[in-house]
Amino acid sequence: MLKYRTGIEKLPVYDVIERDWNIKLNANECNMNLPPIVEDRVMGRLSRLAFNRYPNTELESLAEQIAASFSVERNNILIANGSSEILEKLFFCFGGRNHKVVYPQPSFSMYKIYAALSNSSSIAFDLDEDYRFNAEKFVETVNENKAHLAVICAPNNPTGTHIPLADIEYVAKRINCAFVVDEAYIEFDGQSAVGLLAQYPHMIIARTFSKAYGLAGARVGYMLAATKITDIVGRVFMPYHVNVISAVVADIVYQMRHEYEPRIAMMTSERDRMSEQLRKLPGLTVYPSSTNFILLKYAKAVQLNEYLMNIGIGVRSFGNAPRLDNCIRVSMGTRQENDSFFKAAKEFVEQHDGE
Repeated sequence: MLKYRTGIEKLPVYDVIERDWNIKLNANECNMNLPPIVEDRVMGRLSRLAFNRYPNTELESLAEQIAASFSVERNNILIANGSSEILEKLFFCFGGRNHKVVYPQPSFSMYKIYAALSNSSSIAFDLDEDYRFNAEKFVETVNENKAHLAVICAPNNPTGTHIPLADIEYVAKRINCAFVVDEAYIEFDGQSAVGLLAQYPHMIIARTFSKAYGLAGARVGYMLAATKITDIVGRVFMPYHVNVISAVVADIVYQMRHEYEPRIAMMTSERDRMSEQLRKLPGLTVYPSSTNFILLKYAKAVQLNEYLMNIGIGVRSFGNAPRLDNCIRVSMGTRQENDSFFKAAKEFVEQHDGE
């Protein structure tokens, strides 16, 4: 008889099932593949790879140039399979039995899963009614519970909320536990907390190549922290955990990250344009966003999602998820894709207006 570890069957599932969408706006991905000049460089480098060797120099090259770009030491950097792996390892390192982890709600749904996997006590801190982050209440929650780990997503997913740098520093000054700032969407916001690391050695920054740099398929992320933290956290990663192909692609993309600046500007411009357009539709609440997606609240969100699905447009519907009832999250696609989504949403909303 198979005897699984107790509690696994109760873990929430992160839904990754996809279908062949005509327009895919449901996963906060970049809407474009590699820039041609970057692709050419990648293909040339891959043709010279020693696939029979374990990755090492490729990861070192990536870590060293990230460190140089932030004016920190190589030992302040850890590379991983997306920022998701970094966050998972942080929950394992600072969480555990009788250890408490505090994170906002609603926020990245994997925080709850990482807490459960690491056997940590999970404490969800409610954002304000309009999804704003209340730094004072967050600090109170962390300190009153004597938490071992505090996590925020800045800007926040799935709400898109900007968290001011002053609020992040307010938290860092007033808590003693490990403090993680998940900056998965920071390139669309621009106000990174990396500059606070030297002053607050219990702070940790997690970043990813998946969003602004369009490497969701490669799964590469990195962590910035004090050496005493990277030394311990680095011990829980498996040897050679990042494959050589992903390491090479990320290394080239980071070298050529200036090629992505026009794309990032385009995505943020589309976000602002679509937000303005959607606010004109009756019954829709459009929340301010500092990311590459927009959160909408609409009384008939479930029906709207079904309508969009039937015509091949994929968005993220949250159903009755805590604090996200009647909410839909729309990632920014190309201008044409966004216009198609808006046209469909407009037709549905106007058809059902007043019902």
